Amino acid sequence: MSVNLNWISAGNLEALKQEGAKVIRGGIAVFYHEDQVYAVDNRCPHLGFPLHMGSLCDGILTCHWHHARFDVCSGGTLDPWADDVPSYEVRVDGGEVWVNAVSRRAEGAEKYKHRLKEGLEQNIGIVISKAVVGLIEAGVPEQDIARIGIEFGTTYGTGWNAGLTILTAMAQSVDKLDKNGKILALYQGLVHVARGSSGRGTRHLLSALPSADVPFERLTEWYRSCIEVRDTQGAEKVLITAILKGIDTKRLSEMMLVAATDHFYLDGGHVFDFHSKAFEALEWAEVSQKERILTSLLPMMARPTRSEELHQWQTPLNLVEPIKQAVNELEQNAAQAKLAGGSTDARQQTDLSADTEEQLLKQLLSDTPEQTIALLRDLLIAGTAPAQLAQLVALAAAERIVRFHTQNDFGDWIAVLHTFTYAHAVHERLLQSDEPMLQRAIFHGAVSVYLDRFLNVPTAARPKPSGSAAPADHQELLDLLDLRQQVGPAAQWVMDYIHGGGEPGALLNTLGHALLREDAEFHSFQMYEAAVAEYGRWQAATGSFAEKAKETMLLACTRYLAAHAPTARELPHTAKIAWRLHKGERLFEEE
Repeated sequence: MSVNLNWISAGNLEALKQEGAKVIRGGIAVFYHEDQVYAVDNRCPHLGFPLHMGSLCDGILTCHWHHARFDVCSGGTLDPWADDVPSYEVRVDGGEVWVNAVSRRAEGAEKYKHRLKEGLEQNIGIVISKAVVGLIEAGVPEQDIARIGIEFGTTYGTGWNAGLTILTAMAQSVDKLDKNGKILALYQGLVHVARGSSGRGTRHLLSALPSADVPFERLTEWYRSCIEVRDTQGAEKVLITAILKGIDTKRLSEMMLVAATDHFYLDGGHVFDFHSKAFEALEWAEVSQKERILTSLLPMMARPTRSEELHQWQTPLNLVEPIKQAVNELEQNAAQAKLAGGSTDARQQTDLSADTEEQLLKQLLSDTPEQTIALLRDLLIAGTAPAQLAQLVALAAAERIVRFHTQNDFGDWIAVLHTFTYAHAVHERLLQSDEPMLQRAIFHGAVSVYLDRFLNVPTAARPKPSGSAAPADHQELLDLLDLRQQVGPAAQWVMDYIHGGGEPGALLNTLGHALLREDAEFHSFQMYEAAVAEYGRWQAATGSFAEKAKETMLLACTRYLAAHAPTARELPHTAKIAWRLHKGERLFEEE
């Protein structure tokens, strides 16, 4: 026979009949079974165990490690948690067996995308992790990988959920992470998306209104009216009509966020934060996904807690009426300015001085919320950029986390976390929007900062720099977090690192690994992403106030992660296995 360089000799046919199985060059297992010769890759695609040590019966090859089963002819698996094993063409010529070393099955990015979708559908972590590793190693952009999860999570399930928020947060943070961190970030996000949709059917969308001639202003009124009475189906029809009408994303976001701020601090801040994450995802998702992404936000609007109805927002101090009054005064001022021919253009807004920023931060953390509301109102009327005020509210919320004492109930970490992630979401949205009605969210966040004051009693002391050089080994911080409740020591390590001249980017990567090596719950992902994003917003500023603000973000993130570590670390263990398999390591051998 004429052979080319792709063909490898597997030896004499009669010898193979006697042996039953053998391994040839290239790691290919060759079998004689039922008067036929077959060849497959010798590594079980599940966890890499040698298949020539398995059993072959009735055309089914069974791995002896985890009992994955394969059709020996095609390599197809009978078990969804195991990939198909590559199979090879075999020829017999003159009593000699030849195997084509080029697999019948094409490898590459498309294969891994297909497997990722299957892993999401079946909610199988090892399949998801191996697909992510393969896609990253194939050079597929991280947001392209996340896009697959966004499409899946908004197609199946009951709407936007914690998993989709985690995935979006991690996709927003991958540029701060090394390759291993990127793999872990996407894998964790995708696994939580799969869990959130597991066992749930397709979410079917309603149709648009028959006519798209309705003005956008009227659609906005209808949308807000539907949300007010918790009519999510009516709101969905209005929203889809607006999308099909061609309304741009900015105006759609303002329509939805205005409705989300008609009431105070919905569901402890989750509603606004989830909206913000959905619009962040929309920035890099497929255009065709817009309807599914935006309508996925509506189920949560059916029954959110409206904080103005809660006892603590009304007694012993009524904080609802002062906010309503301040908002009315802002609206009246804007109307008067418009009548007088004035401009409310964002370019006319003024920035606060560092001294004024410091005074406002002190006021936000004070025990006089009425004065805080009045000061915010006056600054907005004076033309202060709403996004800058929102940034300072987020800073105050982060300061609450830095001052959170571990003598509080452990569950109260989430209270200060909610305020911070809400304030961060408001900051991000106000950077994208000049809609005056969204300024209400600044007041809601400021009052939540005030209500968290009892969690700073007693106040945890801010660590002081020791004056030594930055710790050289980042593993020291990770080692600290191998022990429970190392909140103080971890914060001290970070403070010494910052003031000792440590490189911030490396610290952000280490904090990312501190998160991603854990079986972290939803709020920890929120904490990391919000702290990293707020840190980045302060990088453009100069001066001691900005430096302290960046320090606050790093300390807040560190303290929160330290309080919630360690865990069993089951999820990252699965991702580590997937990467080791991709590199060809022999997991079945002792390290």
